[in-house]
Amino acid sequence: MTITRRSFLSASAAVAAMPVLRATAAPLPREADIVVIGAGAAGIAAARRVMAANRKVVVVEAASQIGGRCITDTTTFDTPFDRGARWMHNPETNPMIRLARSVGLDVAQAPAGQKMRIGRRNARAGETEEFLAALVRANRAIDEAARGKLDTACASVLPRDLGDWAGAAEFVLGASFAGKDLKELSAIDKARAQDRNAAIACRQGLGTLIGKLGEQAPIALSTPASRIAWSNRDVSVETPSGKIAARAAIVTVSTNVLTSGAIKFGPDIPKRTLDAASKLTLGSYDHIVLQLPGNPLGLSRDDILVEQSNSSRTALMYANIGGSSLCSIDVGGAFGRDLTGQGEKAMIAFAKEWITKLFGSEAAAAVQKTSVTRWNASPFVMGAMSAASPGGQLSRRILAEPIGNMFLAGEATHETLWGTVDGAWESGERAADAALRKIGALKDEPAEVPTQSTKKRRAPRQQGN
Repeated sequence: MTITRRSFLSASAAVAAMPVLRATAAPLPREADIVVIGAGAAGIAAARRVMAANRKVVVVEAASQIGGRCITDTTTFDTPFDRGARWMHNPETNPMIRLARSVGLDVAQAPAGQKMRIGRRNARAGETEEFLAALVRANRAIDEAARGKLDTACASVLPRDLGDWAGAAEFVLGASFAGKDLKELSAIDKARAQDRNAAIACRQGLGTLIGKLGEQAPIALSTPASRIAWSNRDVSVETPSGKIAARAAIVTVSTNVLTSGAIKFGPDIPKRTLDAASKLTLGSYDHIVLQLPGNPLGLSRDDILVEQSNSSRTALMYANIGGSSLCSIDVGGAFGRDLTGQGEKAMIAFAKEWITKLFGSEAAAAVQKTSVTRWNASPFVMGAMSAASPGGQLSRRILAEPIGNMFLAGEATHETLWGTVDGAWESGERAADAALRKIGALKDEPAEVPTQSTKKRRAPRQQGN
């Protein structure tokens, strides 16, 4: 059966009512219409799309759990916390928010804005305004540079008179936003990034949401794809549990995994694709989570705090997560990469040193249980979010190009929502649509030919403007 896009979108809404089928509880299927590599947001979105088209899909995931870079830790502390991505965006258009509510999870808008700390005091109103003005000027300079003919590094176009706010502005716009310092970040990529101010949190965790949305999909966990043979007719995916023959494949691994050689391809994937991925390497972004009972920092629920710093040795704090005693000290960019490379002990020592600098020694003394993430060391991810190097923004479109009957997805393939779960989800749906069309399972409805009854009247020409 070939279905049209209209009936297909209607069917998508019914996927949540389908019975659960877990490949982990049964032998790995030997064939499918479409095989999906990776059970993160992009992979789950793709699988749901294929299932809604009534086609057989199998998802193979190297890790032992669903989620990719969306993992909710429910065991370390009494409160769940996201070890990776923690926000959704664009509530007016993001289908994940509607889906979260449909599976009984709670979503709420995160507090807007962030607090500025100067030494051991909060910034005064006038100082906060100065910082915001510095951010606006820096952003404007990057936007203007992005309109030029040649792409350049964001750092090279920053105003030189940001004064005491230069360090904080560079951290907020670079390491905190993209996991890379501004000297490593494409001005065009930064300027094209869609606004992400409307952050939406899931109380049970974003990883919990991805897990819920993947419950109906047949997923083989702890089953890495070792080799993918592809052509313009079909694909074959080799895993330690056997080989899967399929008509098409959707590959959602990160750019760092793609370029690492962890998955072999036959024939090799085009050099054009690998070059594009190499210009979209993952930045570094990690959480150092501290349990601070009794709110010794005196911060509000879900407060976000940065400091006025003249050094890259800085962080962002997400305090009292969901009203709990958990505070996440987030480190990113080159400093974060170096710190996480030193291991958990060094990360916790830095976090205690940092809160002591801002709140006094009593704050560090109040720390009880701790936990850290080290995404760069995760063999199935190898970093945080993709960020284009100067001159690399066009690589996102190249990365999304079909390779025979193989289609790439993931946040790195999204030109404006890169670095977000929203972008990953949307890319998975896009790749699934493309794969379904390739195998003849989905076709766009023909455009309606205007008739006398359907033609719209031309609006009268208005004067002015």
